[in-house]
Amino acid sequence: MSRALVLNASFEPLSVVSPRRALVLVMAEKAEVVLESCERIRSERLDLPVPSVVRLRYYVKVPFFRTGGLSRRGVFARDGYRCQYCGRHADSIDHVRPRSRGGDHSWENVVAACRRCNMAKRDRLLSETPMRLMRPPAEPPRSAWVASAVGHVPSDWLPYLDPNAESVAQSA
Repeated sequence: MSRALVLNASFEPLSVVSPRRALVLVMAEKAEVVLESCERIRSERLDLPVPSVVRLRYYVKVPFFRTGGLSRRGVFARDGYRCQYCGRHADSIDHVRPRSRGGDHSWENVVAACRRCNMAKRDRLLSETPMRLMRPPAEPPRSAWVASAVGHVPSDWLPYLDPNAESVAQSA
């Protein structure tokens, strides 16, 4: 089964939950269904559509800005599963400035890389190799934690994750 996106009353994304948890929120009247998936949950007495996006009926104050922690899955999602040196499919991560040379483990220093490029670069700085980055590494946008949590963001969720599409989400 897929997952469900939980939105605050103001349509900002809060978390990703199981379809069962989303259904419990709806049945307890704590949330309303914004978007249904094509799946259904059936029991002896009920036949309900599985929610894909739910919105809480009350506003939850979030005391922090949620960002995805630096993880392998997050780096691959940010870089589109492409090697940042040659453009092939990435299967490892690389520190642009190696940690042995004072580089830190941060979004600005880690990129997705294919095994071939990672082995060619080894423990060297970019200035010591003929390799160049396709784009400089940077921290992903605030809503990128969803891609890291789910692995693949469903296209139905994009209007609710894009801060410029707030008016679209409110008219739903």
